[in-house]
Amino acid sequence: MASSLPSLPHVHGTDPSSCVLDTFRIAIAKRVSDALPPLTLDQAYAGVDYGKKGVDFTVALPRFRLPGKPDELAAKVVSSFQPDDFVASITHDKQFLHFQLNNANLIREVLNQIHTLTYHSPTGKPSYGTNTSGAGKKVVIEFSSPNIAKSFHVGHLRSTIIGAFLVNLYKACGWDVTSLNYLGDWGTQFGMIAVGFEKYGSREELQKDAIKHLYDVYVKVSRDAESDPNVKVEAAQFFKRMEDGDESALVNWRVWRELSIKKYIEEYDRLNISFDRYTGESEVGKKWQDKALEQLDKLGLITDANGAKLVDLEKWKMGKAVLRKADGTSIYLTRDIAGAIERYERYQFDRMIYVVASQQDLHLSQFFKILHLMGFPWANRLEHVNYGLVLGMSTRKGTAVFLDQIIKEASSVMHEQMKRNEDKYNAIEDPETVSQEVGITGIKIQDMAAKRINNYTFNWDRMLSFEGDTGPYLQYAHVRLTSMERKNPELLPLPPPSQIDTSSLAESTHARDIAILLGSYPDVVKTAMKTQEPSGVVTFAFRLSHAISSAWETLVVKGEKDLDKARARLWLYICARDVLGAAMRLLSIRPLERM
Repeated sequence: MASSLPSLPHVHGTDPSSCVLDTFRIAIAKRVSDALPPLTLDQAYAGVDYGKKGVDFTVALPRFRLPGKPDELAAKVVSSFQPDDFVASITHDKQFLHFQLNNANLIREVLNQIHTLTYHSPTGKPSYGTNTSGAGKKVVIEFSSPNIAKSFHVGHLRSTIIGAFLVNLYKACGWDVTSLNYLGDWGTQFGMIAVGFEKYGSREELQKDAIKHLYDVYVKVSRDAESDPNVKVEAAQFFKRMEDGDESALVNWRVWRELSIKKYIEEYDRLNISFDRYTGESEVGKKWQDKALEQLDKLGLITDANGAKLVDLEKWKMGKAVLRKADGTSIYLTRDIAGAIERYERYQFDRMIYVVASQQDLHLSQFFKILHLMGFPWANRLEHVNYGLVLGMSTRKGTAVFLDQIIKEASSVMHEQMKRNEDKYNAIEDPETVSQEVGITGIKIQDMAAKRINNYTFNWDRMLSFEGDTGPYLQYAHVRLTSMERKNPELLPLPPPSQIDTSSLAESTHARDIAILLGSYPDVVKTAMKTQEPSGVVTFAFRLSHAISSAWETLVVKGEKDLDKARARLWLYICARDVLGAAMRLLSIRPLERM
């Protein structure tokens, strides 16, 4: 349904067709620029910010650096004010002008836009909250990247959760996204496993769970190596054979890799995450590894230390880094350099993001610097999205952690909690799946709730609680919104938006608060794109859930005798469900309909 508001001039960088609040901000900017020449509309628009404490939008007058005192400037804007379709009132407060929007139009326009872009989107998929800022641009995102034969550690979990969010975010902003899982599938540890497999390996166990079995073999052979130095010598010789392309050394490794990937795909699927491509250190060609050394040697940056080759980055305060070991085998820095060059040749990306822990800050800086020194013009398109540590993550019994143990434990705790309410429990078709989803939501929300650079302490009780800002609380909010249609069948199907009278909602502060929050969702997505932070989206989802929770008592649907009011309220809740669901999907969470 088209907007019924008067048309306004266009401001660069805005798109009212995907973010209706842009329209209201342009109307405010027009008032300010009309009253304060020579201020342009674009300059005024840049000064319209979200207000605080119940104020819709605020303009700080000093930022425009216009001649005259703030009081005089404010008087010029306020003196000519008449309420219109966009703005209901202006208040002058010291250096600020506060604007309240026209409630009736705000609510109607926001709900119309959500409905149209969710159910009649030009792309055929729900698109409220998306934008086209990245249209025509390509991004490659490398994340998760566990090591084969080592546990899928909780450190990889953070990279996986943040990376999946970034993939969804870039897609929502119109980018062409390629997601890569760059497996640690090469290196001396495979020599260790090969030596260990002869002694401790079992084909049967390998088929059952390749990741766990190879990990067990690795642990046992590492223990042997502590008392017998020959084990490491044999392992290094075996890896050298792999590097030299000896088929007899590669045949088992290929099976281990393939079975491990199969197992990982299952684990990622449980987390609602998939990859466009599984690649790995093993796939990086020798050509660029050798060329990198040659080029850096010509630049006079290579030094020799007992046969090993080092690159000297002291001049840039990045120390020295090993590029090749004394026995001639590669090291992961060299493989990263060559891998980036091969990826640029393959994808011609506009941006490539590495989602890697902040402990690797130096490694990534060295790696980016080397590509820059080698003269690649695209070296400045590489970006490191880093994150802090997860502290104290273990099962409740305190044992070492594989991801699947954490998921199983979160699911079983949730399952126990759900059983406490027998009636609701019996209404759920598949309680096992539901408890797993709620458990995974708890893990993800705890991870994304604060800025990613912060370390956080893994807390079972907080993570799985329905009280406070937790994953289960968000799922509960979505389920409750979804149940509104089931509980009010007599109001369905709702008439088309043009025939729903929303005027009664304009009298409710709860409805207004929900509407402005819903209207802000496209801005939340744009801000997340600037900061590459999921925490802003998590905060939005909680603010929306709290606003809805405050409204249940006053904006009642069931039992409301006035059918116009009941329909308008139900429509508000349906739109809220659609936006909360979109925010949860952006965070890679599957919104539940019953729990």
